[in-house]
Amino acid sequence: MTRFGIGQPVRRVEDQRLVTGRGRYVDDITLPRQAYGAVVLSPHPHARIRHIDVSRARHAAGVLAVLTGADVAADGLGGLPPLFMPEDRGGPKGHRTFRPILVADRVRHVGDRVAFVVAETVAQARDAAELVEVDYEPRPAVVHVDDAVADGAVQVWDDAPGNVCVELRMGDPEATAAAFARARHVVSLRLENNRISANALEPRCAIGAWDPDGSALLYTSTQNPHGVRTTMAQKVFRLPETKVRVIAPDVGGGFGMKGDGYPEDALVLWASRRCGRPVKWTATRTESLLGDAHGRDQVVDGEMALDAQGHILAIRARARQAFGAYVAGAAVAPLLFSVQLVPSAYAVPTVFLTTQAIFTHTSPTAPYRGAGRPEAVYLTERLLERAAQVAGIDTVEIRRRNFIGPEAMPYRIPTGLTYDSGEFARVMDHCLDLADWKGFEVRRAASARHGKLRGRGLAYSLEESGVFNERMELRCDPSGTVTIVAGTFSHGQGHATVYAQMVAEWLGVPFESIRFVQGDTDQVSFGRGTYASRSSLVGGNALRVATEALIEKARRVAAHLLEAAAADIVFADGAFRVVGTDRAMPFTAVARASYAPAGPLAELGIGLEASGSFGSEPPNFPNAAHACEVEVDPETGQVTLTRYTIVDEVGRALNPLICE
Repeated sequence: MTRFGIGQPVRRVEDQRLVTGRGRYVDDITLPRQAYGAVVLSPHPHARIRHIDVSRARHAAGVLAVLTGADVAADGLGGLPPLFMPEDRGGPKGHRTFRPILVADRVRHVGDRVAFVVAETVAQARDAAELVEVDYEPRPAVVHVDDAVADGAVQVWDDAPGNVCVELRMGDPEATAAAFARARHVVSLRLENNRISANALEPRCAIGAWDPDGSALLYTSTQNPHGVRTTMAQKVFRLPETKVRVIAPDVGGGFGMKGDGYPEDALVLWASRRCGRPVKWTATRTESLLGDAHGRDQVVDGEMALDAQGHILAIRARARQAFGAYVAGAAVAPLLFSVQLVPSAYAVPTVFLTTQAIFTHTSPTAPYRGAGRPEAVYLTERLLERAAQVAGIDTVEIRRRNFIGPEAMPYRIPTGLTYDSGEFARVMDHCLDLADWKGFEVRRAASARHGKLRGRGLAYSLEESGVFNERMELRCDPSGTVTIVAGTFSHGQGHATVYAQMVAEWLGVPFESIRFVQGDTDQVSFGRGTYASRSSLVGGNALRVATEALIEKARRVAAHLLEAAAADIVFADGAFRVVGTDRAMPFTAVARASYAPAGPLAELGIGLEASGSFGSEPPNFPNAAHACEVEVDPETGQVTLTRYTIVDEVGRALNPLICE
């Protein structure tokens, strides 16, 4: 077993730098002649802009520029589109918005960007922003999704009737209705997944630097550098992507919220082009709460039909999910997963599930912490718990009766996904053992003696991991060092460590001789970033493909060096060997030899490098059992979390130390 290979508890190589305060975040960067920007945000959820007076702001101390939506139009800049819509993949047509980087006519949520002020210092920019006078004509607004779809509701977008952006449907309505008709038990409930804010430890920050040659450099705290580059180049500035360089250094928290571009990314670049100087913008905590993409905001009415023995016959649900004022980035992802994963870990014969994306006069929502998977699990677990009560079946037993068994794998659920594996009952039983589920009554009696109430809950979760395809590269240098050029993007997950473990095992290269590069679109030719628990599946497998391609290239070099036919060369344990002989050469020596300046190796080219790609079809499905106990003081209502046990099926732990 390789000492620093796959499955080993290797300490993260990133941590020494980060925990000693030597991390490098966007706000740590100061460029020569750097100016500072401040954004003027709408205080109204819905209003017409009659007039914007920037004269006082323009004459304030230190001000270099004050930009408005009229200037956006004059310069011919575009807006921020959705990353994708259902119609792009054969789904129903929806209303596609283009979010303006500065609004010129009609604000649609509190926090809509109205003006951008650039000054010599942060304080001067913020002081001048206070001097921008906007004459608003407030209009009625809709905030809750139910109000937005009510008859006569105010329209967020005039050409999106009923404030419906798009509707998705999954399942068989006739088969589901028939199952409900013959059911012994039917349970129903209404759930609200409240709107939440990501509130990342590192507020979003961006620095734009426009070069006189027409190229642009953007430092930004993002999970997806290449995605931001595409948006800025193609949609906002209409430039070749080679003209825009995006660098994401260390990023302090994202969880989906930093997965796409924001108006401020475009504003600092545009302001730099206007002023001829780099421009930095850093969000305040208030601006983060108003301007960052929010999560959840879903209302769902669900029903479950069961037979006399408590077996699920069907699930039926109708959900509405707030998109806010614009379709932000990958907003469709939560919409999709919130219905697609409703069957969860259970053998559900048929479903009929509908969900509508609704426009409201609120900040846009986007993927955050699970992107629809928690909403799906929440619905199914709550319905199953209600069913256990109605049918008089133990909460553990009703789950056991309905779990998909390992012998049924691969198993296709009625929303179209196919699970390749799963031992759900085994995971639950392990969790119950660790939680001492059977000892609960003793603990409840002890709580009662102290005047406390004690309760417990059980839930099973399942998610789809790994979306889209990914590209990874490997490059060897003349010293034999290997560089991993990652299309994924680590913002705390430990990629520099785990990917190096993979390469160390596959190539036999010393762990400490492996370098890691990410987050710079000039160094990484292409990548899709990190979100949706995708890196180990798509990034890791793409890295494996790149490794195999590199070995094949190196095999031809080794054949020359070992004076044998390439077909007679095998690679194992970090070395190339001639079959049937003791002649061998380690990979690192072959890599160094590939840089020979002359001789017979020249015909093979200079150096060793390779790339690999991998798609997420099929995805994988991590799952977990959760058991929780709480103690409640009935006099004060204080709730104390007394124990929480989770058993998570993660597959193969690439690094147990990071996993733990």
